[in-house]
Amino acid sequence: MSPTLPPAAHIAAVGVLGPGLPDWPAAIEILTGRAAWQPAPTVLAAPQILPPAERRRTGRMVKLALSVGLEAVAAAGADAGALATVFSSSSGDGLNCHQICETLASDDRQISPTRFHNSVHNAAAGYWSIATGATAPAAALCAHDASFAAGLLEAVVQVAVERIPCLLIAYDTDYPEPLRATRPIPDAFGAALLLTPEPAPASLGRLSLQLTQASADRLQDPALEALRESIPAARSLPLLTALACGQGGRVVLDYLDGTRLAADLVA
Repeated sequence: MSPTLPPAAHIAAVGVLGPGLPDWPAAIEILTGRAAWQPAPTVLAAPQILPPAERRRTGRMVKLALSVGLEAVAAAGADAGALATVFSSSSGDGLNCHQICETLASDDRQISPTRFHNSVHNAAAGYWSIATGATAPAAALCAHDASFAAGLLEAVVQVAVERIPCLLIAYDTDYPEPLRATRPIPDAFGAALLLTPEPAPASLGRLSLQLTQASADRLQDPALEALRESIPAARSLPLLTALACGQGGRVVLDYLDGTRLAADLVA
């Protein structure tokens, strides 16, 4: 990659799961305006690809991350075990954090090993490697509300520099009360993008990134815009909308204070 060119990658496939968005095909219908968005709680199931013992130990975060990642991999017909991965979440497993806090506030302060290993920020990456047999490099990032853009930038740079496919999995889950009062994430939302250095047979377009001070794009549908604002991983929705509509052009994503991430799409 030339140092004068922005990092770029091709988008081979997408996975989505969130409130009223059960998968990418359903999301396409909604984001293109062909179907109305109907708010409904995100339904999470333990991926059957995990061994039974690990399947029983998974929390909402792992179920979400694996679900969207596996959807993108299946859509592209890729080998999940051979892909480099970037896992990006603003705060990890909210319910598990709540349960640990409850235990620490009780008379019996013994934390179970399962609770502990589900509390680490790279837990989803660990379960992914167990489920898929992956031995490729994996990164786990956290940038608070900027986590989707930070993960996207990391994944695209990996593709551009290393010339290897990379799977971005961005995900956030809700906190119960009383933590929700401080971190008011209302539900789970995840998005996965399989990025490649060269176009795939069903590539959705070419994506290049650069920083900008322009305002972040908002969604025209007020209900979907509220979803975008309420869950950090849903900051991906303007980019997902452009991909669903097959549109080229620039999408500006929320990133850091005073700095946004401009995604230039060639459909």
